[in-house]
Amino acid sequence: MEHFTEALKRYADFTGRTRRKGFWMFVLFYLIFYVIAAVIDGVIGTILFTSVLSLALFVPNIAITARRLHDTGRSGWMQLIALIPLIGAIVLLIFLVQDSQEGDNDYGANPKEGNIEGATA
Repeated sequence: MEHFTEALKRYADFTGRTRRKGFWMFVLFYLIFYVIAAVIDGVIGTILFTSVLSLALFVPNIAITARRLHDTGRSGWMQLIALIPLIGAIVLLIFLVQDSQEGDNDYGANPKEGNIEGATA
């Protein structure tokens, strides 16, 4: 849950890098909340909750995806590749599951290395 709240704290921060675990934990909680909202909407017979959730998390979703792409050494604008039917979504998914780029890159320091040095027991 801390990864989800961290993404919300960095609501519109398109700079820096996000590790693979942080990104996929955000996606997991987003899907859990979306399913809960969809069930509530199904019971009530509206699309209110899913619409509000989707709109509220639209910018954080784009921001964390951009930071994840930065972690692999790609520009956040590579998200637009998903607009290419079928192939684009597959290519974007491959980019998102790749491991972090070693060392520093144009988008900042490697978050893996930063967590190891600053880790506390």
